[in-house]
Amino acid sequence: MNVVIPIKQVPETSKVRMDPVTGTMIREGVESIVNPLDLYAIEVGVQLAGQTGGKATAISMGPPKAGEALREAVSMGCDGGILLSHRDFAGSDTWATSYALARAIAKVGGWDVVVCGERATDGDTAQVGPGIAAWLDVPVGTYISGIVEHRPKSLVVRRLVEDGYETLEIELPCLLTVVKEVASPRMPTLRGKQKARKMEIPVWGPVEIEADPGSLGLRGSPTRVVKVESPKVTRHGDIRVPRDPADMERAVDDLVAYLEKHDLLPR
Repeated sequence: MNVVIPIKQVPETSKVRMDPVTGTMIREGVESIVNPLDLYAIEVGVQLAGQTGGKATAISMGPPKAGEALREAVSMGCDGGILLSHRDFAGSDTWATSYALARAIAKVGGWDVVVCGERATDGDTAQVGPGIAAWLDVPVGTYISGIVEHRPKSLVVRRLVEDGYETLEIELPCLLTVVKEVASPRMPTLRGKQKARKMEIPVWGPVEIEADPGSLGLRGSPTRVVKVESPKVTRHGDIRVPRDPADMERAVDDLVAYLEKHDLLPR
């Protein structure tokens, strides 16, 4: 069973900055990591490929620096990686991103399953995985929490829903998006790191994936960010740290006074 694993390199969550003019994320000078939720997809993909004698291929779209994410995926057990990198991809929304990734996956060929993380921590939309499935015209299983059984022409999976779990049988080829409880991501191995360091990552652009230029980047993105604002804290708590019994008594008196003022004490 051959598996393709789309992954994304994202900024450290605490360091995300937005350009208020363009509405796009500022990535220059910001430390980047593999999207944490994609680590679970890598683990599932590597397991599926290993159990069935197939190959696991990671694929990512981004600047040349995104090749680091692919090397990390290889160090965790993937057999290879492919980078989509070209100025025409810049500014892609989820529609254009899923289109480009789908074109690349179609070019890879010979795959049985595409495994994606639930969502990316920088966009938080969870749209790219299902979007890829739509472009490829294959069945999709979202919020997959476990692989129950792999069969010659299908997968039996457990799906997380609001009131519990569903068990589904999905025909191959298919696409899955997985949640955290699906597996525990493995750590990179020394042998894997050595392989990743020596491996040449192929770089594909619009020509290589035979993509319509009008469907890529900002031109191919129907989503427009018209305004970006930083959230403002509207309430400020009054924190007291009593140092002695007298401080404690004053803090309690102030709390009671506040509750009385706002008519919050029981009658």
